Amino acid sequence: MSAHIRGDLPRDGTRLANSLAALATAAGTRPVEALQSLRRSGAALLDAALGRSTLAPAAGDRRFDDPAWQGNPLYRGLMHGHLALVREAHRLAGELELSPRDEARTRMALGMVADTLAPTNTLLGNPAALRRTLDTGGRNLLDGARNLVTDWRDNGGLPAMVDGTAFGVGENLAVTPGSVVYRHAMLELVQYRAQTQKVHGTPLFIVPPQINKYYIWDLAPGRSLIEHLVQQGFQVFVVSWFDPAAAQAGWGLEDYVLALEEAMQAVRSISRAPQMHVLGACSGGITASALLSYLAAKGSDWARSLTLLVSLLDVQGIADSSMGLFAHLETLELARSASGGSGVLQGKDLAKVFAWLRPNELIWNYWVNNYLMGEKPPTFDVLYWNSDTTRLPARLHADFIALLETNALAHDGGLSIDGLPLSLADVACDSYIVAGRTDHITPWEGCYQTRRMLGGRSEFVLTSSGHVQSIVTPPGGKKASFLTNAGAHDTPERFEAGSQANEGSWWPHLAAWLAQRSDAPKRAPQREGGRSHPPLCAAPGSYVLGPGGPAAE
Repeated sequence: MSAHIRGDLPRDGTRLANSLAALATAAGTRPVEALQSLRRSGAALLDAALGRSTLAPAAGDRRFDDPAWQGNPLYRGLMHGHLALVREAHRLAGELELSPRDEARTRMALGMVADTLAPTNTLLGNPAALRRTLDTGGRNLLDGARNLVTDWRDNGGLPAMVDGTAFGVGENLAVTPGSVVYRHAMLELVQYRAQTQKVHGTPLFIVPPQINKYYIWDLAPGRSLIEHLVQQGFQVFVVSWFDPAAAQAGWGLEDYVLALEEAMQAVRSISRAPQMHVLGACSGGITASALLSYLAAKGSDWARSLTLLVSLLDVQGIADSSMGLFAHLETLELARSASGGSGVLQGKDLAKVFAWLRPNELIWNYWVNNYLMGEKPPTFDVLYWNSDTTRLPARLHADFIALLETNALAHDGGLSIDGLPLSLADVACDSYIVAGRTDHITPWEGCYQTRRMLGGRSEFVLTSSGHVQSIVTPPGGKKASFLTNAGAHDTPERFEAGSQANEGSWWPHLAAWLAQRSDAPKRAPQREGGRSHPPLCAAPGSYVLGPGGPAAE
């Protein structure tokens, strides 16, 4: 079933093609600025050739780390020439009097082109790769050619980000002990075995994104948020979504919300707790927010708290930021075009589009490693999970597009589920909101706006990481840190100005926050499930393993 979007809400139908058309029109009608840009570019290239340029790579840009880029005049000039052209392209985008959104999209498009043309992507323009070729007698190029053929065959033509041969779900990933205690056509519900003598009286219910598998919460031991929370005495339940095919193309947001309601009822029955903590991330955070709004509209007070990780509910709050709307609405549209009319949005196609939003880190970095250096891609659990995508039903995809076009969640009654108009302001429980400073998918300033949309008190936490690494931040990491602010603040700037820096992982901070809002501890259950919900199979369940599990009926 499709959720209902209020008909009077305006739709933002602008697309990247419109922005590029605006760029072409502006360049044609403002020739003086275009000519000045060409003149500046020529002068900058001359400075680079004569060794007079002082441009330096941006902080964190490791493409030019090799000493040859500073010590060799030819390479130094090549680097400075590339950086000069990138600077002038971005400067031109700001001089054509485009709208803020068109300017942001133009900068992004020009940045993609510049990154593609970087000298480091070629053998002769990459001193480290050239040196390796001489050292190995060209063996690296033969290995790179083999990697290229493999990636063309198995990875849709993009360089692989991970060597997946070292991982297996249920073998060294998603191994926290537990059982599937409820199965629905759309989901399996996994309950984890208690590892403490007593557990908090309020269980935790986790809603993962629909486009990825749930075990981002349960990576390798020591890097599992689920394992950490179980060891802190929480009864943890997580949803594992069924991977839809064309037959499930009609599953929409309303179906997912109603399926989650049934899963919550199973949690209440098994735990004998009237309320639970609810946690969602990314699109799972959108779905969890709609779920709690729906329960509030029904008068079902089932949520003790809501935790949202890297979830964007108010699109307008970042509509004119560098990647806000593009990274959500248009990536879905572009991925749909790549998938054709199959009835489902292929997760791998969506991953490709997101990769092009950060091509240096997610494409060209692996291009150099796999093909020029002839190395295998790294062995890393997060990258393996990122490549282990699922599909998105066409109806749910259309619902997400409509939510983003209309910004429906930001309007009272903008979205209706099962005939009930929803309002996020009716979600009166406390909320814990996590965002990542370097997140390119859900910019943290936009995530912050969720505080004013929900009805209860909120705790905002800003990590130092990006989209996925904000979630996977186990204790013990040397570089992890996060900001909190116990004072009054109502804007991202005021939050940051009065914030307190905290070293380490935010996981213990969340565990303490949840514990303060939980019912009194009680004796831990001896086994998973109960009389009405006996264990069906061991965790991680069958749906997470892909086709071959119980089919949707």
